[in-house]
Amino acid sequence: MANLETNAMGFKFKNPILAASGTFGFGEEFSQIYDISILGGICSKGLTLTPRSGNEGIRLWETPMGLMNSIGLENPGVDKFISEELPRMKMYDTIIFANLGGHCEQDYFEGIYTLNDTNVDGVELNISCPNVKSGGMAFGVKSSVAYEIVSKVRKICKKPIMVKLSPNAENISDMATACEAAGADAISLINTVQAMAVDIKNRKAVFDNIYAGLSGPCVKPIALRMVHQAAKMVKIPICGLGGIMNAADIVEFIMAGASLVQIGTANFIKPDIAIDIINDLEEFLDNENLKSLDEIRGII
Repeated sequence: MANLETNAMGFKFKNPILAASGTFGFGEEFSQIYDISILGGICSKGLTLTPRSGNEGIRLWETPMGLMNSIGLENPGVDKFISEELPRMKMYDTIIFANLGGHCEQDYFEGIYTLNDTNVDGVELNISCPNVKSGGMAFGVKSSVAYEIVSKVRKICKKPIMVKLSPNAENISDMATACEAAGADAISLINTVQAMAVDIKNRKAVFDNIYAGLSGPCVKPIALRMVHQAAKMVKIPICGLGGIMNAADIVEFIMAGASLVQIGTANFIKPDIAIDIINDLEEFLDNENLKSLDEIRGII
């Protein structure tokens, strides 16, 4: 039988499949449906230094082949995550990443200092957050700004860092290169694509914040292109995400250069979809007489 084990960032993942931040919570609800220890890893719900109640109004909106969200980083805060959620997550026997965001440098620094003294395995650094001290532009838009925040976090972080990149970056190749130069151990891409929906009956935008994040199968071609571009520029591992619904999608990302992948929106459609995907991925490798994913990684 094919071996799905994947070595990346100093970890041996059971398989390359991680649950994406924002669609899996902290795993508790899904653990009541299936044994989530089969996953290669879990990226926690997006965390901020202090608790957030999230956005008002409509938060989810379905589109053809996609899902829009405007959650607003609702989360219990880093301290409560450490005291209540992390002990439970560590019981799942898989690799745990804390997804950390911030609206200024100090938010990131204090969050990292707090996470340093825990048994979380790694940090997924979300640099798609708006930098409130720089006019609201996300840290992950300009390569120079991303380099600055990642390099500062790298100096104080005791954990492996996977930087989550925004598709809104000015140049995804430059962004990936900047994060690698700043000391990132891996990059994950893409985050949601900025989008909009209109309520024609009420003649207004669906979301209170006007714009929201689009995910699902409709963004996969964009995600594949960006993963491929990044993979041609960096040597650190890439975790690909964006519209993955089945094993074939994963194979596409691996062929484009990804070492790991994340499943997001698909968890809403079929909560135990990871079981099907892992089984189908093993079957694909067996049918193709492949011993591991290394034989097809980055072949395009």
